[in-house]
Amino acid sequence: MTLELGKLGFGTWAMGGPFSGPDGLPVGWGPADDGESVKALRRAVELGVTLFDTADVYGCGHAETVVGQAFAGMRDQVLIATKWGCGFDAASKRMTGNEGSVAYLRRAVEGSLRRLGTDRIDLYQLHVGDLALEEAALLRDECEALVAAGKIRAYGWSTDDVERARFFCEGEHGIAAQADINLLFDNPSMYAEEFAVLCRRPLAMGLLARETFGVLPADDVRVTNPSWLRFFVDGRPSPAYFEAREAVRDVLTSGGRTLVQGALAWFWARSPRLVPIPGVRTVAQVEENARALEFGPLSEVELKQVEAVLRPQS
Repeated sequence: MTLELGKLGFGTWAMGGPFSGPDGLPVGWGPADDGESVKALRRAVELGVTLFDTADVYGCGHAETVVGQAFAGMRDQVLIATKWGCGFDAASKRMTGNEGSVAYLRRAVEGSLRRLGTDRIDLYQLHVGDLALEEAALLRDECEALVAAGKIRAYGWSTDDVERARFFCEGEHGIAAQADINLLFDNPSMYAEEFAVLCRRPLAMGLLARETFGVLPADDVRVTNPSWLRFFVDGRPSPAYFEAREAVRDVLTSGGRTLVQGALAWFWARSPRLVPIPGVRTVAQVEENARALEFGPLSEVELKQVEAVLRPQS
């Protein structure tokens, strides 16, 4: 079973607004403007982008609600991917811990369908990256039952572990993984497989998108230094990754591309299985990202130049 995911999707983590992890530290991207979010999502469809990735935990339900509002009346024009597995309390806007049970999956899918205002989810993804395969097998079976019931069309696993991703995609309707991949942090073993890979953090959480970096709000996840955060330290770009970006800037911005458009062009040159899903929250961001499609992939020469600088031993 396949879905036509396209070459580019958009992520909605930032559209969820502020929320916190189980430890109380912020894991959102600061305040969000729901009106602008809705305009941005609709503008994306006008520009030919039809894949939208969200999660029930983003804003503790709020991002899914915004996505549902944006696509009311145009549901058949878009593909909605969402995730489950991170428990949360909507009232306090706080995560409560990972949930890997079948019972939680059954509750979670109903909650997502309600918030999204839809009768089906196109791609449903497990959001617990390190779950044991024994537990994942039960969830995979339940996902097949949800396909049979018409509540989801396909499923995948958001994990950076290729064995886990492959395991989920061995199911009849398992079609994709979601992994942390960008030109500064590659994971080629993930897309050596037969399934599609939605690439989260394709712009390195803004490092490949912004020319200058001011003071980030205190409720921005890039300030709080979670263990998985690679590209920022104390709200500032990581020096090592910033230097790597600057080393390939000229190649990325050749031919009239912006830095963002060059960073996205890298994916399409690297592998046809890669689908970058940069996070957006404004119309301007949508328009700049979508214009990368007009430029297309880096040329073979440009790709080799980038790889020679960033991964000279590979």
